[in-house]
Amino acid sequence: MMRIAVSRRLSSLSSPSSSSWRLTKAASSAVVSRNLVTGRDTLFSNSFPSATSFGILRRGYASQSITPIKESNIIPEIPPTVAAVKNPTPRIEYDEYNHERYPPGEPSKRAFAYFVLTCGRFVYASLIRLLIIKFVLSMAPSKDVLAMSSLEVDISSIQPGATVAVKWRGKPVHIKHRTDEEIQLARSVDLRALRDPQDDSERVIKPEWLVVVGVCTHLGCIPLPNSGEFRGWFCPCHGSHYDTSGRARKGPAPKNLEVPVYTFLEENKVLIGER
Repeated sequence: MMRIAVSRRLSSLSSPSSSSWRLTKAASSAVVSRNLVTGRDTLFSNSFPSATSFGILRRGYASQSITPIKESNIIPEIPPTVAAVKNPTPRIEYDEYNHERYPPGEPSKRAFAYFVLTCGRFVYASLIRLLIIKFVLSMAPSKDVLAMSSLEVDISSIQPGATVAVKWRGKPVHIKHRTDEEIQLARSVDLRALRDPQDDSERVIKPEWLVVVGVCTHLGCIPLPNSGEFRGWFCPCHGSHYDTSGRARKGPAPKNLEVPVYTFLEENKVLIGER
């Protein structure tokens, strides 16, 4: 566009009728200025030089733009740069070497995409697993409770007919050394008359030793050993009676006394709980 404008301007200036007029006007409006660097005089003119004087005026400044401003704009009121931004053209061609684009599902990139997705899913699964483990471990018993999960008791000093209370997991545990009479009394009970039918052999490991949790099954009171109508335990709070095997016989107690997990380590030692 710039070349077309220059050629039109030069062709109009090269006509013989206007050349003399333009030379006269150029001479009248020309200004001679001395260059301080080279020491030469330079002629400047406000009008565009003609074709004949174009060789003389080797250096000069145009007062107007050579390219027409309003002819190339779609909207004459705004500059060309703003018009180009507001009116993009689809004829722009991109360099495929610098702007490489692959369509969706490109076979050469499919393996990398699967690898990235698999790694992301593995990270998500690991985080979810870690959160679940932390949540489950938060509900587990603390270390001080686990340290009291088992209790070793020396029963060599317990006389026949006596009962010793020890503390296990914050609960009282009664260890009773039964006599032969108490053993026979516990075995002679008719199971059909019991509220919670359970044979005496199911509640003991050795017949002479009975280990029960000393907590009443009614409301959690602490019964008294070697007392009551059945020579077992008696709860003075609500009047529950237990026999020499720790079974509920009378009163509001619905179940028998709980038998914890215990084992005999030696002849005179018992381990309450699991090691």
